[in-house]
Order: sequence, then C-alpha cells, then structure tokens
Amino acid sequence: MLDLEVVPERSLGNEQWEFTLGMPLAQAVAILQKHCRIVKNVQVLYSEQSPLSHDLILNLTQDGIKLLFDAFNQRLKVIEVYDLTKVKLKYCGVHFNSQAIAPTIEQIDQSFGATHPGVYNSAEQLFHLNFRGLSFSFQLDSWTEAPKYEPNFAHGLASLQIPHGATVKRMYIYSGNSLQDTKAPMMPLSCFLGNVYAESVDVLQDGTGPAGLRLRLLTAGCGPGLLADAKMRVFERSVYFGDSCQDVLSMLGSPHKVFYKSEDKMKIHSPSPHKQVPSKCNDYFFNYFTLGVDILFDANTHKVKKFVLHTNYPGHYNFNIYHRCEFKIPLAIKKENADGQTETCTTYSKWDNIQELLGHPVEKPVVLHRSSSPNNTNPFGSTFCFGLQRMIFEVMQNNHIASVTLYGPPRPGTHLRTSELP
Repeated sequence: MLDLEVVPERSLGNEQWEFTLGMPLAQAVAILQKHCRIVKNVQVLYSEQSPLSHDLILNLTQDGIKLLFDAFNQRLKVIEVYDLTKVKLKYCGVHFNSQAIAPTIEQIDQSFGATHPGVYNSAEQLFHLNFRGLSFSFQLDSWTEAPKYEPNFAHGLASLQIPHGATVKRMYIYSGNSLQDTKAPMMPLSCFLGNVYAESVDVLQDGTGPAGLRLRLLTAGCGPGLLADAKMRVFERSVYFGDSCQDVLSMLGSPHKVFYKSEDKMKIHSPSPHKQVPSKCNDYFFNYFTLGVDILFDANTHKVKKFVLHTNYPGHYNFNIYHRCEFKIPLAIKKENADGQTETCTTYSKWDNIQELLGHPVEKPVVLHRSSSPNNTNPFGSTFCFGLQRMIFEVMQNNHIASVTLYGPPRPGTHLRTSELP
C-alpha cells in the first residue's frame, strides 16, 4: 500500500517520487514506468472522437488515484484520491488516513484545522469540505436528512449537523480556491529538470511557403544544484531551412536524440527518376522531444531540409513520445475575392475546417500505417497525409491533426532573419 504525503495546492507523493500540479503528462508517465513494480494497473482514459472536450486521465486502479491532465496544455490539473482504503495519506508527516486511522470528519478537523462551512450537493448526496487547494467529499447516503446550517454559529465545522464518524469518500488536490474553476498551473521549476520547453512555435513564411520556425522557449536555472536560485527564463530563437547543423545546435541546444533514416517510405511518391536508387549515406533527424519538434538534415550538406511538428494527441501511434507543439501556421487563402488573405492553422484546428477555409478540395490523401515491425498491428489505425503549400498534414481518423511536416528548398548561406520576414 502506498504511503503518500499530501501538500495542498501542490502535490501528492513520497520521498522517491511526487506528482506535482502543473507537471507535464510525459513526466507523470515516466514516474509510473520507473515504479511499475509498485504502481500497477494504470489506465489511460481519453475521448477518442473529441480529445479536447474531456480531461486526459491516468487512473491508478490498484491505488485508488486519478491524475487529471488538462486536455489542451497536457499539464496535471487535479489529483483525485477516489478510494481511501487503498492508500495511506499523511499531512505534515502525520497520518490522517491509514489502516489504523479512519478519515472521519473529526480526524480531518484535527489534522487540517478549521475552514469555511462545507457545501452539500443534494444530487450527488455528497458533502464537500473545502480548504485552499484541497477538498474532501463525505458520503451522505446513509443520513436520514441533509445537513442543516445553523446561521447563528456558521463559523466552521460546528455550524453543520454532521453525524460523528462520517468518513471521507474522495479527496482532491488542485490549484486555487475552487475545484470547479481550477486550471492547470504553469509548470513548476522542479519539473524542468534541465530541459527547454516551447511555449509557442510560429511558422515563418517567405512568400512561397514555409521558411523556418520562431520558437518561444522556456527554461529554468543555470545548471545542477542551483534550483534554490532558479527563475524561469523566456527567450526566442529562430531556425530556417538551409541552416547548418551547427546553427541549430547554437540556437536550440543539443537534441534529446539523433535518428538516422534507414528508409524513406514516401520516396515512391517522388517525381525523381532516381527514387529507387539507394543513397550512400542517410539523412538524420534531431529529435527535440520537449519542444515537440523534429529537424531533418541532409546527409551531404548537413543543412536543414525538413521540420516536423507534433501535436501529441491521445490515440496516435506516437502519443507521449513528444510534448505537444503549440504551433501557428499561416495558410494562404485562394478563394475568390481573397487574394493575399491568410488564415491561421493551430495545434487544435480540425482538418475539415482548414479545407473549408481554403475554399478548394485538397488532393486525395496518402494513407500512412505505422507499426513497430511488419508483423505488428497498430491498434490506433491508419492516418491520412494531405499535401498543401509545401506542407504535409497528417490527419487522424477523428479529424484532428497529428503532425505537420514542413518542406522548403535548401536556402543559400545568407538568409533572412526574423525581422526581415513579413
């Protein structure tokens, strides 16, 4: 049985690990994978057709804990303990819930002190007792009547006629004063772990198509052992088609991984007559997982020839490999009376809306089927790749965009900088 420390408005954890509000989904999954012998039977719950309409949930069924992540920014929003019989809980080092200590209303009062009078929800038959960043729900179905307020003594738990021994059914940890209005906080400094994250990624255009990326980056601290003095830093960097490998390293730092392409499954769709001739050396990717970006370099010139932006939707083959890339892509509209007009495609745009904005049908897609080996099946099914304005949009079966690949001709050594682009 897990023995966990409750920190209101912040976290739930122990000396080995901690689930912290604002933590990215990938870090929570990494904790669960590392401690898979202790924390077992984890479910991933999401809406297949409308992944943005419901929170993304990691359900620790053996331990009675749910981790609710915001559907948009994919950071931890609420920690819910829905079965207190499966876990030990303590506050400031003192247990208020264990096999020997029942989480009664008297025990909660003793451990956490006085608070505002609770709220009774007659539909749920639950009584909610709220502290800042922490709520307890008591089951009232065995009561003969709903609790009544005594207006002359409305100064705490004594203002409610609550039977002795009423026990906690659920506990919630969240940010702010209201569970209903809470939002996932900004990523805490303790979660940066020396990484750089992208707050936003703008696709730069040069008139003929994509020219490069402008990234607004977040980082914290200046090195190991300096967390006490750490502050979040925000800065912008730009990378372009035709930039050298060294240019990219100086702008974005070292990638998390370098991947060498062994084959090109899209080569058959190339107009080149030499498409079947194997190359003597392989192009290679810089994988920036926390930015949600891949950068492909030409094997001969070692210059940027492709960018890949990942949306990290659940239900996609690559889910949880990359952090979500919050991109904005200007698209040229080719409708009548709309010359020079542009619309913006974002991480959350749906493909049918983009086609409607463009005002003309896009060519038939290429069907992409990913699998780890020829004999394995992909449980998430195929995706569809649409070519548009030197870009390839990979679209999932629920109409959301899984990734966007940007192509551009190799640029000469001198190229436009950010201020010179429209």
